[in-house]
Amino acid sequence: MAEVFPAERLRGRFSGINLDDLVDWRVVRTWLYFGMFWLLVTPSVGVAISGLFNYPDYLGTNNLGLTFGRLRPVHVNGVIFGAFSALFIGECHYLVPRLCGVRVPWPQWGVPLAWLYNISLAAGLISLPFAQNHGLEAGELPLFAEIPIFIVIAATTAQFLFTIAQRLEAPLYVALWYLIGAFVWTTMNLLLGSFILPYTIPGINSAAFHGLYIHYIVGLWITPAGYVLIYYFLPVSVRNPLYAHQLSLVGFWSLALFYPFVGIHHYLYSPIADWTETLAIITSMLLIIPVWTVLVNFFGTVKGRWDGFGKNLPAKFLIMGSLMYLAGCFQGSTEALRSIQQPTHFTDFVISHSHLTVFGTFVVWAMGGLIYVWPRAFKRELWSWTLGNWSFWLITVGISTMGLVLTAGGLQQGFEWMNGTEWLDTVVRMKAYWLVRTLSGITMDIGMSLLVFNLMMTALSRPAEEREPIAAPGAAPIPAGGQAE
Repeated sequence: MAEVFPAERLRGRFSGINLDDLVDWRVVRTWLYFGMFWLLVTPSVGVAISGLFNYPDYLGTNNLGLTFGRLRPVHVNGVIFGAFSALFIGECHYLVPRLCGVRVPWPQWGVPLAWLYNISLAAGLISLPFAQNHGLEAGELPLFAEIPIFIVIAATTAQFLFTIAQRLEAPLYVALWYLIGAFVWTTMNLLLGSFILPYTIPGINSAAFHGLYIHYIVGLWITPAGYVLIYYFLPVSVRNPLYAHQLSLVGFWSLALFYPFVGIHHYLYSPIADWTETLAIITSMLLIIPVWTVLVNFFGTVKGRWDGFGKNLPAKFLIMGSLMYLAGCFQGSTEALRSIQQPTHFTDFVISHSHLTVFGTFVVWAMGGLIYVWPRAFKRELWSWTLGNWSFWLITVGISTMGLVLTAGGLQQGFEWMNGTEWLDTVVRMKAYWLVRTLSGITMDIGMSLLVFNLMMTALSRPAEEREPIAAPGAAPIPAGGQAE
């Protein structure tokens, strides 16, 4: 039986510090509990509304609150601001004090902020089926939910920035670079999307700024946040140093330089100025630079550790998410080209891209971090490695299948439109693709349900026996999500 939590031998100003004692476990557990709740609920809403494509009346015909247009924002906002963001913030409360060597300040804020954020989000999501909607994708939540969410993000930003400012060692590890960017950029972006854009910018300018806002949510919140998680959890889970610090900085600065301009690439052939469309195309292609640099870094970090990879659940989720990132970002860059956007715009090709990146990459990375942190939060081994492995494969098969069928269906429908096929005829031929999409979503939901069940049983199981830890100098902890030997 492998040791669950061997000691970390730290050097320099970290010498003699027990990093786990710096973590406010109450705050970590609170955010992660909410994250797992949203992980069960909000993807399931997506599965429910995907069934409407094949069976449009199965939720009834008399209740507008159960229509696709009312429920889709619940799914989108719930996955982004609920499942991903709650897991991310909880995992940051674990990794930030460990990387900085100091506690997160104002600890009395932690749990109340978690409750305020998630109750406000729940109230906002419940209001959406009742038509309380700003009409801006990923910005639909009503003001009574957006104000407290903004307050929580701003307060959490302040907490982490003060923690980083008081760190024991001057150099910043790359995860902290991305964390600073994610929180600072998003605090500013929420001002745009919540308080400025819905009320002061009309017409075509509103569409243009909305393109920027939604891509700032994806590219300046979800993307750097995901990088925070994998840059921390991949090296510690495989017990290897980061492959190349220089590559990580190339990725950070290229993301910061290129991503702010890409949002207009969804509005090609629109009345928006051609020069802004062309700038969006160029920067979308240049995003290949941060994508490839970070992927080389991730796979280089696992070099020499592939022999134990099959038993390492956190690392499997992180690397699987990296493969989805490769596929999804290839789609995202190429669909920005005018010649590619002609057959793909308004089709499921775009939906494939969004699912492969937002869920297949970033939510999956958050689940990898969750599997690493959760057993440590209770000082126990994962309840069932076998059940965790089933979760991994169900989620992997589900998202891979969904990505493939949506890509194929989108391309087929787009080229049929270009050839003059009647729109209704193309819809009929999409029904088989949509059925497989729903089945793949159900597969993913089963995998996530098994994962949450596994983690709940971990919390309820008997604590691991205390043993004298034995660890090689400089070794990171053995992954608690790994299979016992």
